[in-house]
Amino acid sequence: MMKYLLLAAVIAVVYALWRNGQRRMPRPPAGPRGAPQASLPEPMVRCARCGVHLPQSQALSHDGHSYCCEAHRRQGRDA
Repeated sequence: MMKYLLLAAVIAVVYALWRNGQRRMPRPPAGPRGAPQASLPEPMVRCARCGVHLPQSQALSHDGHSYCCEAHRRQGRDA
């Protein structure tokens, strides 16, 4: 009988420690009404000089072409 009480006590301690650890884990912040916040995909453009693809918001535009950096914008399109 004593070993069953000891086993029950060990299980109770392990369960209590596990529950305590679950409470300490930070939960990710929820959006309005718990809905996940999904970001929309952003269009990608190709640098007219080197061909690297980058988000349109980070690209530099000049004469209808997109460039990845100011140096490539100054150099112009690759012939």
